[in-house]
Amino acid sequence: MQFSLETALPILERTPSVLNELLCGLGNEWTTPNEGPDTWSPFDVVGHLIHGERTDWIPRARIILEHGEDRPFTPFDRFAQFEESRGKSIKTLLDEFTELRDQNLMSLHEMDLHPSDFDKKGAHPELGGVTLGHLLAAWVVHDLGHIAQISRVMAKQYAGEIGVWGGSGYLGVLGDRIAT
Repeated sequence: MQFSLETALPILERTPSVLNELLCGLGNEWTTPNEGPDTWSPFDVVGHLIHGERTDWIPRARIILEHGEDRPFTPFDRFAQFEESRGKSIKTLLDEFTELRDQNLMSLHEMDLHPSDFDKKGAHPELGGVTLGHLLAAWVVHDLGHIAQISRVMAKQYAGEIGVWGGSGYLGVLGDRIAT
């Protein structure tokens, strides 16, 4: 599918409610386990999404629109959530993510983007040249990837409880972990 804002927005709009429905009200036994060393729990993922809302997608879109390739994006700290989320509850994180996403979608709407804007170029500090369309499409894929990650981590909490289904290949969600 070719990127369009019309197809991207429904995913970006729904992500907070998907996460709220999946995680809000669950105990730590669901929200804090991870898949092993160098992997994240659902709690960590929500914290990561919050940090992205503050420092990644909209700030980088503004850099592209205001500076183009002349100013590279500020590097993104993929691990900032560990300090920023300390002492918070999953409910607090979900509420914060919802509020920030709402603000960012409002900012995106206020940019009054036109199809030609999606070809405007920026500079990623590690990956090189990107367009605004690439950035916004990556935002959608990022959301979906982390929803899948959360589901996989949660499914693995019952991996030892599924009897004959364990190792059968029928429950692919239990596949190998992916280091973050």
